[in-house]
This record gives sequence, C-alpha cells and structure tokens, in this order.
Amino acid sequence: MLEADKRRLLDALKRQGISNNRVLKALEAVPRELFVPAGQRQLSYHDHPLPIGWGQTISQPFTVAYMAQLLDIQEGDRILEIGCGSGYNAAVLQEITGETGQVFSIERIPELVQLAQEHLKEAGYRQITVTEADGKQGLSDHAPFDRIMVTAQGAQIPPAFVRDLQAGGVLVMPVSSGNSARMVRLVKRKRGDHEITSHGAFFFVPLV
Repeated sequence: MLEADKRRLLDALKRQGISNNRVLKALEAVPRELFVPAGQRQLSYHDHPLPIGWGQTISQPFTVAYMAQLLDIQEGDRILEIGCGSGYNAAVLQEITGETGQVFSIERIPELVQLAQEHLKEAGYRQITVTEADGKQGLSDHAPFDRIMVTAQGAQIPPAFVRDLQAGGVLVMPVSSGNSARMVRLVKRKRGDHEITSHGAFFFVPLV
C-alpha cells in the first residue's frame, strides 16, 4: 500500500511542477515512513505535513521537493540544513548530493536531535551530521556550504547564513510575510553581494 501511495505522490509532484530528476529520485529512494510517528505511517505518502511532537512537523513532500529543486543541488555539494526535525529532509538532501557530498543539519530541540539520529541510522544514512545548536547562528565550524536549506520561517535571513554560504552558493528559506511566508532564494555572488528572488507563499513553524 505504501509503495502505491508513493507512486501516486511522485506522479502528483510531477504534475505540480517538480521536474528535477535528482529530486524525484531522492523522494522515491527515502523511506518517509521511517521518519513519521508510528501511528501515522499509513499517511507517510500523503502530500501534507505531519506532527512529530514538540510543536514541530515533518514537512509536506511537495514543499521538500520544491525547496530542493530551487536549491539546484549538484553531486558532491556540502549542504547545511537549519531545522532537522525528524531527519527526513536531511535524508532527501543526502540522496541528491550523493556519496561524495555531505549534509550537516542543526536542530535546537534535544529530543528531536536524538530522534533524527535514530531515524537516519535506521534508514541507513550514517554520514549525515546532526548538531544540537541554535540554528540562527549557522555552523561556521564546517562552513562554507554550497547549499543551505532553512525549514523554519523568520522575519529575515540571518547574517550567519549568508556568511556560511560559499561564493556562488544558494540558500532557500521561507521569510515571514503576514500570516504566511514567501519562499526566498538567495544566490551569493563571487564579489560578496547576493541576488534574492521570491518563489510563492508557504507556511512553516517559526525560526526561534
């Protein structure tokens, strides 16, 4: 049943404009059912967020795919994720960047750090580094990163994120706008400035 649900989900994502084959293959490869609460596994491949405890959610599959597509991840990229949650996004990012790439993920809630590590281990993703820290401060010890994905909405892009981004790198983050957020894509130019574009409205938990 879950495999049939996954196939329907992938078909729906294609109809909604997800065309990057690396992104689609990653969502097909990652067993999302291992990253959701056991009592909700029958909903693993429904296209909506699910609560994972501590006021947090596992993101809607379309949102994960959309953000990953905006990031334009290349094989071998070093990626920073802000807001690990259950670990699902990090697994998708690792699938896209491949064995030569590396994913670092920050989570502020200790219980979710442990949960994500357990889920990632169970799913076979052993090279992802999950760090308990204040995500707004970035991860300078492992910078610079080729790509940064932020899975919580804030009033603005924290300067630490731009600092930790490689010249020529890409950051995607929901920036608060009224009751929702606009998805922002930032490209850091080699001369130090950056270009920002907006890509639709979404709703996320707050970046705190």
